[in-house]
Amino acid sequence: MMKNLVIGQSGGPTAVINASLCGAVQAWKEAGQEGRVYGMLNGIEGFLADRVTDLTALTEEELKLLRLTPAAYLGSCRFKLPEDLTDAVYSAVFDNLREMNIGYFLYVGGNDSMDTVDKLSRFAARTGSDVRFIGIPKTIDNDLVLTDHTPGFGSAAKYVASTVREIVLDASVYQQRSVTIIEIMGRHAGWLTAASKLARKYEGDNPILIYLPEAPFELEAFYQDLERAFEKTANVVVCVSEGIADAGGTFICEYSDAAKLDSFGHKMLTGCGEVLESFVRDRFHVKVRSIELNVSQRCSGMLASRTDIEESAMAGAFGVRAALSGETGKMAAFQRTSDAPYKLSCCLEPVGRICNQEKKFPAEWISQGGSDVTDSFLPYILPLIQGEPERIMENGLPRYLYRQPDAAARIKP
Repeated sequence: MMKNLVIGQSGGPTAVINASLCGAVQAWKEAGQEGRVYGMLNGIEGFLADRVTDLTALTEEELKLLRLTPAAYLGSCRFKLPEDLTDAVYSAVFDNLREMNIGYFLYVGGNDSMDTVDKLSRFAARTGSDVRFIGIPKTIDNDLVLTDHTPGFGSAAKYVASTVREIVLDASVYQQRSVTIIEIMGRHAGWLTAASKLARKYEGDNPILIYLPEAPFELEAFYQDLERAFEKTANVVVCVSEGIADAGGTFICEYSDAAKLDSFGHKMLTGCGEVLESFVRDRFHVKVRSIELNVSQRCSGMLASRTDIEESAMAGAFGVRAALSGETGKMAAFQRTSDAPYKLSCCLEPVGRICNQEKKFPAEWISQGGSDVTDSFLPYILPLIQGEPERIMENGLPRYLYRQPDAAARIKP
């Protein structure tokens, strides 16, 4: 019997998450499937509210635009399924799957999204459902385990390195002593902040200091690091992860009582740059400013790397082929076989071993003292930021694919 595929996007968007969507739709069409590809509007939460759109209707021109469009075309959500598989929400999801004749379910997202795939696949096994569930990785944080890296990380890293390089140039125009603190996303993993190392143009260049969550951060040690940095240059640039914490586990942003909780119970870690700005101003009495890169790290389509776009599309396509071959409860993962020349392939990993885990930045890539990143990181990161996509421009601005607000409609077979 002909079956349909449904795909959703969840969690924080990236510059290339829609390339996975594009790759999935194209792979479905290339497989000659008679069924439709439906998109959940606002993830599993929208699916439960009967908000679905038909992606098979997208033209080739629209798919080309979609491939280059940042943010989540289908809309996203932060909805955590209950731990109890007997909860009524699971029956509601599977009722919708049956009504829409869904045989294949793909979910593009990060750690919590893989948790959704894991729970739904386990419920399917428990109830004898033949729906296939596959996770497609996505996160600028690069913190999913059992994959070399995640789609979205390379483009965000390229944005961070490029933007920090430009900030360094701007921060160095005056002769007076100054400190510029750049706060970069990363709750518990410092992969993205580590990419700021690429901003350096020569040995000893700014950013002189780089701090990741994986190494304890102490204000007095920071003071001493700055004193040594001022011996080298009058203008010091510091890059910090939003999730840096002291040896006792207290986030630096909590020093100002600024941390709040998101819908998953995760601390919303913003504000450590401002805490450090006040500290530097009080202790050094120099010109100081803090800059929070914020959502630009994940939505800058104009700095997306071609490698990242291609790999994101490859992951989406691989996920569709895996589902069609009968796989379920798996995530499409990346396996690197060589740094130079760079070689990568897709493989499948059990999603139950991935969700609710975090891949930390390797301790051996953090310098002694925890204030820098070693050169050992470079062979890993450099291939991921390579290449420029052939952008589609109009009147000097990028053209993107926009979904009309009234496109939401429940579509039944």
